[in-house]
Formats: sequence, structure tokens, C-alpha cells
Amino acid sequence: MNAKKANDGPLVIAIDSSTTSTKAIIVDVNGKVWETAKRNIQLHTPAMDFYEHNPLRWWETTKECVGEVLSKLSAKDRERVSAIGITHQRESFAPFDEQGKPLRNGILWLDGRATKQIRKYGSPHVHDLSGKPPGVTPGIYKMAWIKENEPEIFEKAYKVVEVHGYIAWNLTGRWVSSVAATDSLGLLDIRNFDYSSELLNIAGVKREQMADLVSPADVMDMLKPELVAEWKLPKPIPVIAGLGDGQAAGIGAAAVSPDVAFLNLGTAVNAGVESPIYKCDPVFRTHVSGIKDNYVFEILQSSGSYLAGWFRQSLGDPKLLGEPDPLLDEEASKIPPGCEGLVTLPYWNAVQSPYWDSVARGAVVGWRGTHSRAHMYRSILESIGFEMKFNLESIQKGTGVPLKSIRAMGGGTRSKLWRQIMADTIGLPITVCLEDEISALGASVLAMAGIQAHGSKDVAHSAKEMASFGDTVEPDLSQTKRYNEVADIQRQLYPQLKNVFEQLYNLSEKYPSTKPESPKAEL
Repeated sequence: MNAKKANDGPLVIAIDSSTTSTKAIIVDVNGKVWETAKRNIQLHTPAMDFYEHNPLRWWETTKECVGEVLSKLSAKDRERVSAIGITHQRESFAPFDEQGKPLRNGILWLDGRATKQIRKYGSPHVHDLSGKPPGVTPGIYKMAWIKENEPEIFEKAYKVVEVHGYIAWNLTGRWVSSVAATDSLGLLDIRNFDYSSELLNIAGVKREQMADLVSPADVMDMLKPELVAEWKLPKPIPVIAGLGDGQAAGIGAAAVSPDVAFLNLGTAVNAGVESPIYKCDPVFRTHVSGIKDNYVFEILQSSGSYLAGWFRQSLGDPKLLGEPDPLLDEEASKIPPGCEGLVTLPYWNAVQSPYWDSVARGAVVGWRGTHSRAHMYRSILESIGFEMKFNLESIQKGTGVPLKSIRAMGGGTRSKLWRQIMADTIGLPITVCLEDEISALGASVLAMAGIQAHGSKDVAHSAKEMASFGDTVEPDLSQTKRYNEVADIQRQLYPQLKNVFEQLYNLSEKYPSTKPESPKAEL
């Protein structure tokens, strides 16, 4: 069902600053999105596996987007605007001086420069303490890289914060952030929802250099008077503590109980479930939830719609420039499950869940001369489903609660073929969320709960009031049985190739890439 526009009650602004862009939306109590604005953020790649942003763009794009969506409201509706919520690309961070000027480019979640630091500092103990398996994404290892390679940066830094914290400082004038946002850096004693001195020491930063922490859905501070005036708001409004974009997607999908998972078919593919208890597990990572004192057990697969897009751009119709190809989907839909003996290991961007191996690579096994482009394309889509099935089985063991259904969002849901393959490989019904900006919607849910728009600060209740859904894809269980046999074969590939990946990594270290640098951001 689609949300109906609410003609009265509060409106909130939700900000989502992601890897490629910042978006802002205006949302009402029914979850209806009134206005949307977007600004792109340039990605900088100064060396192989280095991914950076100019942090100034995190705020500049936010300010432009919020100004745009507010300018579209009538004066009467602007009076209804009652709060601001924030979600952000997790794990990304930057160091700042006392005036908020960045001391270097921000390092992003997908940056792969810290393999040596992962191996030096990562351990089962750090995993248990932080909830984050040693891997490419947590900020702690890239902070350790700065400590060891650019020590003067942290010596000069007044604050080192993630994207949410920097946006909050610009909105309020206070260095403050949400526990459910800062958590992604991997610096918290996650059981106690507070910084760990041991983890801060590994990262090379001091507690006083970090943002103050506020529980999700609590007020961080009021919007600065100059922004109230600039945006023509009739009154000061609170800025509500938000959460990372992964947790926000789950809240936006109202996946707020352990028997319902969210599945984000985005650039990467991630999925997760809510849990009232903490658990450390080798397959999934544990995040602080947007629901106070809750956790999210989350799996991350680096190669999602990125990999399908890579195939279309590299091996598909060049005229489409990597965009979805209906003809390719049609050809792939005619190929039987298992692709007539072709299986793929989809680790183009290393592997997160379940192995957390930063040097893993992709592989396609089983080629015959009778295989076509469509076979490989379908094999890629199937492989992502196989990985997700295994990972979701691990989450269910962690919660002890069987999954009943999955709520899906992201660009991958637009492909009818991929939706059906995911349902069939996993063996569960998949319901598609209608809202495109699902993470921003999740931030708006916390903002509404923060001002008790639905009668309380119960985030789960507000999520159910604001979510809207489209079609449900039922699995073909006869196909599921067949896929299970292929998945058992595919699961043997990584253990047998692990040593080969290590050798390739050592070779790449011996003969580093001569890739030319992209332009550096001007700070």
C-alpha cells in the first residue's frame, strides 16, 4: 500500500549523505515524501584502492538540498516542519580543526588501503568488543593507517568524526553525534554504547577528539538560529540523533522484529535483522540499532548491483553505458538455474560476510564454449543469492528466530529477474518497499519518534506507521531445491582459492599499480 498525504500534523526533514550524493526529503507522519533534492559528491581515487571525499561537500550538499526542499513548501506548510533527522554513509570519517576545516580528505567505507593495519590490529577480541569483524569497512583500521602514515594529522586534529557528526556540527554548532552513527567507526565498546579506550588507542585518537554521543531518536541540539533564518523557518527545531544508512534502511522498511529481515540490493548488498541482545559472530557484524538499546545483526556483500552494472558496462551493450538492459535480462531469464554448470564467486571488491577477507578476488568457474554472455550475467545474479542465503542462515542461528519474510529495497529490486532469483535462492518471500529513498525515510522515522509524532518515542511503532510496500515475490520452492545443489558447489570455491588470492595480493604488493592519480580535492 502507498502512503496517503497527511494534510495536518508535523513534517520533518531527513538528510541522507551517501557515497555518491547527498539527498534531503520532506516527510509527513504517514511516511509520504513531499519533496526531494539531491546533489552529487565527487569521488576521489588518488591511488589504487584509495577512495576519498572532500568533507566540505558533506555539508555544502546538505545545505543546498535542505534549502531546496524547504523552498518548495508553502509558508503554511513550512510552519509544520518540526525536526531534522540524519543518516549517512557509514565508516567514512575525516579530521577537522576547531573551526571545522578538514585537515585532509575524508576516507570512505569502501577504501581498501588498510590491509596491513587490519592484519596487525584485527583480532577476535576487537571483534567481540566492537561488534565489527576485522575487514575493509570499519573506520578504526583506516584511522590506524593515518596514525602510522600521516601522524601529524591526528596531532593537529581538534575532532575526528564520521559524516553524521560533521553534518550535526554544522546544523547545531556542537560536536555531537548518534551512538548509532559513530558506532560504524568500530571505536565503541558496543555492549556499553560508549567509546573504548583500547579501540581509540588502536585508531590513534583521544576521547576528547571524538564527538559527544546521544542515543538514537534523542535531541542532539537545536538548529542554529542563522540556519532557522536562512531557511525561513518560523521557529527553532530540534536536530534528532540518527543512524547509519544500513540500519536506517531496515527502519524505513519497518523490519523491526527478528523474524523480518531487510535486504538492500544496492551498490553493495546488505541485509540484517533487529535483536534485543548483543551477539558476536564470525559471519555477521553487529551495529547499534536505531531502536534504543537494540542491535542489528547485519551481513554485507561488497558486490551487489555494482557487479551487475560492471558486467553490463564491461561486457554488455556499449550504447547503454552500464544501465539496465531488458534484452540481456530476457536472455538470462531463459537460461536454467545453475547456468548449465557455470558458477561465480562474486568477490570483485573483496569479501565481507562471511569470510571478511580484504584480498579475496572474484572467479567464474565452469566455462564451456556453449556458454554465452547471458550465462555469465545470470551466474553473477545467482551467486549473490547463494551468498545471501548462507549469510541469512547464519543470522537466524544468531537470533534463534526463523525468518518469515524479507523486505527489499534498492536499485536491484527494479529487475524482475533478480527479484525472482533472490527469492528462489533464499527460499523466502520478498516484499518490495515502495519508497526509493529508504534510508532517508528511516532517518525521518527517528525524527518523528524523537518529537513523539505518533504518541511516543517508540521507533518501531513510528516505523510501522510510515512504511509502505509493493508487490511480494513468492519463491518457487522447486527451484529453491535445485539452487541449493548449485550453492553447495559454489561454497567450495573460496576455501580452495584462498591461498591463490593471497599469492595474487603478494604479487600486487611486489609490483604495485602505476594507475595515474585522479584530481585531489581542494580543501
